[in-house]
Amino acid sequence: MAEITKEQLELQIKEVLRNIYDPEIPVNIYELGLIYEIKISDDFEVNILMTLTSPNCPVAESMPAEVKDSIAELSEVKSCDLELTFEPPWDQEMLSDEAKLELGFL
Repeated sequence: MAEITKEQLELQIKEVLRNIYDPEIPVNIYELGLIYEIKISDDFEVNILMTLTSPNCPVAESMPAEVKDSIAELSEVKSCDLELTFEPPWDQEMLSDEAKLELGFL
């Protein structure tokens, strides 16, 4: 089996993230701008820095766990750690153009 590069793994991770949706907004969490950073070590240990639309978000407990578990299921991922932050706070400026179009903001 061919070795995967960190860049290829990052693409796979982004694809996983594009299949996780905020239950209140019909857009995936990647296009919403909730993922601040994806770091992949040389050993394929993944660190995700993400936020939520608000600290009082009803999925504050379940969504980070879903993200972490979904990424950890990728066979190339050795481990996945997730850090939840509210700095900077999320706002609509973080939406991708695709998300803005989907939500009728463009």
